[in-house]
Amino acid sequence: MRALKPAIFLICLFCLSCSPDLHELKGSVFGTTYGIQYFDYESNEELEKAVDDTYRAINESMSTYLPNSIISKINHNNEVTVDDLFVKVFEAAYTVFNETNGRFDPTIGPLVNLWDFGPEGTNQLVDSVQVKQLMSGVGFGQLRLTGQRLFKSNESVYIDFNAIAKGFAVDQIAALLSSFGYTDYLVEIGGELRTSGINLSKNTSWKIGVDKPNFEGTQSVIKAIDLDNASMATSGIYRHFKVNERGERYAHIIDTKTGFPTQTDILSVSVITQECMFADAYATAIQSMNSMEARMFLSEHPELKVMLIIGKPDGSLDLQYFNGFPED
Repeated sequence: MRALKPAIFLICLFCLSCSPDLHELKGSVFGTTYGIQYFDYESNEELEKAVDDTYRAINESMSTYLPNSIISKINHNNEVTVDDLFVKVFEAAYTVFNETNGRFDPTIGPLVNLWDFGPEGTNQLVDSVQVKQLMSGVGFGQLRLTGQRLFKSNESVYIDFNAIAKGFAVDQIAALLSSFGYTDYLVEIGGELRTSGINLSKNTSWKIGVDKPNFEGTQSVIKAIDLDNASMATSGIYRHFKVNERGERYAHIIDTKTGFPTQTDILSVSVITQECMFADAYATAIQSMNSMEARMFLSEHPELKVMLIIGKPDGSLDLQYFNGFPED
């Protein structure tokens, strides 16, 4: 027995000196890319399968690109029972819709398509008559969820959860990682992300970069922050835009009040919250405001940590911070 003690002691020392490796999962989902970083002593195939299953379930529930998804059936006025995933997103969307006085409205989809930014884009010239006709079907208040049945007061209402579903998926994957016992990880889908713990490979907080608004398509970081056990989403008008026949640039974010692309001096909005689906939705809503409207809104919502990047008339950028968004 005495001879075993040194060996056991050495084994314990060896185990204590070992640290888990960084593992990364990357791929394409929801029309964009995703990245998951977690730490373990070996890759986890069971986790990889669970991630794929989660993405598949969300797509089958809320993808407007899948003709047989729940949301597509609703948009085509078919009777359908919604699943728990749909219920969670619907209720969160309704909360943000009310809090933003309709600035966030998932029924704006037909106008997104009209301006050729959605799954059913028209790629045609747009006039005010078309906009007015489609605006009659815009209004999240025309929907009512009772149990797991969704009712429309107007059959022309079309739902698109694109501006909240990616954030929701981030939350679902984060919950999945936690259920597997992981405490240090980063989940990112299309720029929306959530962190937990620390980056063990560097023994530091997770460092997140905020892109500089570059309309010419190049990518550079204007600011890097430490994101500790929180979520962040960024919305901007500098990547997804089009130029009309007159050379005028217009953004992919449609003003829910007018049906036309948003006109704003805000080039980018970054929002930090606990749940990523709320960061995702609020970032979209604030991006549709001008800077004065955004400042008023954020004064009434101290729970939202926000950074605005404002485009000034001389072409320079002004970074403005609200409610404790990290400045250093």
